[in-house]
Amino acid sequence: MEMVAVESETSKPHVAVLPSPGMGHFIPLFEFAKRLVVHHDIHVSFLQITTEASVAQNQLLHSSTLPPGLDVIDLAPANISALVSEETLLLSRLCIIVQESLRSLKSVLIELGKPQALVIDLFSTQAFEICRELSIPTYTFFTTSIAFLAFSLYLPTLDREVDCEFVDLPEPIQVPGCTPVRTEDLLDQVRNRKIDEYKWFLLHISRLPMAAGIFLNSWEDLEPTSLKAIKDHIFYRQIPTPPVHPIGPLIKQAEASVTETDAECLAWLDKQSSDSVLLISLGSGGTLTAAQLTELAWGLELSQQRFILVVRKPSDASASGTFFNVGGDINDPTAYLPEGFLERTEGVGLVVPSWVPQSITHGVPMIAWPLYAEQRMNATMLVEDVGVAIKPVAVPGKEIVEREEIERVVRMVMEGEEGKAMRRKARELKDSAVEALRDTTGSSYESLSRVVKEWKLEA
Repeated sequence: MEMVAVESETSKPHVAVLPSPGMGHFIPLFEFAKRLVVHHDIHVSFLQITTEASVAQNQLLHSSTLPPGLDVIDLAPANISALVSEETLLLSRLCIIVQESLRSLKSVLIELGKPQALVIDLFSTQAFEICRELSIPTYTFFTTSIAFLAFSLYLPTLDREVDCEFVDLPEPIQVPGCTPVRTEDLLDQVRNRKIDEYKWFLLHISRLPMAAGIFLNSWEDLEPTSLKAIKDHIFYRQIPTPPVHPIGPLIKQAEASVTETDAECLAWLDKQSSDSVLLISLGSGGTLTAAQLTELAWGLELSQQRFILVVRKPSDASASGTFFNVGGDINDPTAYLPEGFLERTEGVGLVVPSWVPQSITHGVPMIAWPLYAEQRMNATMLVEDVGVAIKPVAVPGKEIVEREEIERVVRMVMEGEEGKAMRRKARELKDSAVEALRDTTGSSYESLSRVVKEWKLEA
């Protein structure tokens, strides 16, 4: 590992940032690192876990122009071949990669001169013990919703108090001070308490109270009820919960240079009227089954709405099939979309065999289609609490959402009164997100500034 000391950075506070694998973790922590450097005059060492790093992750790092004061440090690759197999599930594999990669963390932090603080995400909590030895305060950056943080903080108590499987509970789970969580919305990792996935998840969230503070990739106006509960409810105070800092939304910023795919999408969009195009994108790691993708394509065609479909090869084995190889899969849509679909929808739709980031901060309503992890809980929150999304419903007894239902929800969002109401709400939240991040006056800017001020006093 080669490091170059930059003399002009020595007088600034020095903070290290460590994401676990996966673009949903990597992108917000990378944007957080850039924000610290550009807006708060912090020197940041961005620690990259290189083991099984995806093509998209490497492309993001190498295609971005790094601001002065942001250094990328590669952690030594770890050999995990004896610890995982093809049957190892996603979260277990991710946690093993992090565990083995962090064996070098202590020596890296010492060589960096022991930064003022280390910021990790939820699945890098082995860093707490390492940083305690070095007297380095460690903060957690929570990449998902505030509601999910509240549930995570409650889960160790639930684990102690409930004997049966959580999915067998007769009533929704009463998370203190928050909207109850329906058992059908529970994330995959807590549906079976006997498997390694649950044990890993419980281990990491049980360590949340060890953090010096928790950064939230959200803002006050998006989830006020959950935020108030975590700050004020006696349950969270008694844990005790570390100070929480809403500093979002931090999402991937548009680069000055555009890819060939970006250029194609923008050129096509320029020819369409405002608010007339539906974007279908299932996240950085999400895949549909072959049967479900067929129904999705037919539903889009039947709706007669304009669309951009970001599509990848279907997987009948796992809904998170491209988590570790996003950006690197061979992807030919003609091999798996319905025969003639591309020809019949030419001019109406654009199919992109790639991936693109989205966010509520673009001010558009959503059709929420949860696939894995905590997405079911997020989808319900966006539909019922925030009011910017609709969720398609499968026919009872069937796992597949049929084409008629897809046509219905697409038309509702694009043409119906419900869609107009969601669009208004989404635009309000877009404006509030911009305000939250505004330099010197925004609530998220000020929240981060308070922590930065502490770092600067200690520098």
